[in-house]
Amino acid sequence: MRNRLAGACWLLAAVSFLAANVLVGLAWDQPRFSWAEHNISDLGNVTCGVWDTSRPRPVCSPWHPAMNAVFVAAGLLLALGALLAHRALRPGRAAAVAVVSIVAAGIGYVLAGLYPADVDENRHVLGALLVFAFGDAALLAAALARRSPLLREMVAVSALLGLLGLAGTVLFLARVDAGIGVGGMERVAVFPLFAWVTTVGLRLLGFRRSRPLS
Repeated sequence: MRNRLAGACWLLAAVSFLAANVLVGLAWDQPRFSWAEHNISDLGNVTCGVWDTSRPRPVCSPWHPAMNAVFVAAGLLLALGALLAHRALRPGRAAAVAVVSIVAAGIGYVLAGLYPADVDENRHVLGALLVFAFGDAALLAAALARRSPLLREMVAVSALLGLLGLAGTVLFLARVDAGIGVGGMERVAVFPLFAWVTTVGLRLLGFRRSRPLS
């Protein structure tokens, strides 16, 4: 039961986060939202105007309350899913690091939603840094969790997503767009964790073995 609930939490986190990125972005009118130009955080800004002196861009998000609610909800679901799934992901120190890191990344999303960038930039940036650092750490730790029967089957996927997220994080923070825009690079940094929890969540919902996982 714990595994199914953990899988459901992670799937709901991933689906709600992606859906909010699409639907809240579609609500923008002037300007139109651009995944290449705009950051994910721009969807949660509460005021309209030119935002960010270091990379000025017009921001006006009519559905910002929905986006910030999803930030908080997705963060809580990530953390709850990790806590519920810890038995299924064990044993091993690397698996424990992955669980703790997902919880920390979830807390980062909660902070980002509670403190939009144009309301409390410092706390919002702290939340974003937790998302970047611990999201990547979770995937790379999962790639090293060879003692875990479940994670051992996903070493290649975890490593690929972890390295992709790490590369995206470094390039995003360095403002290197690589042809997809700085906003696009942020999504390269952030989306791998949601791809990973979706994959593991599906396994938790339908995973079968001779000995129960929980």
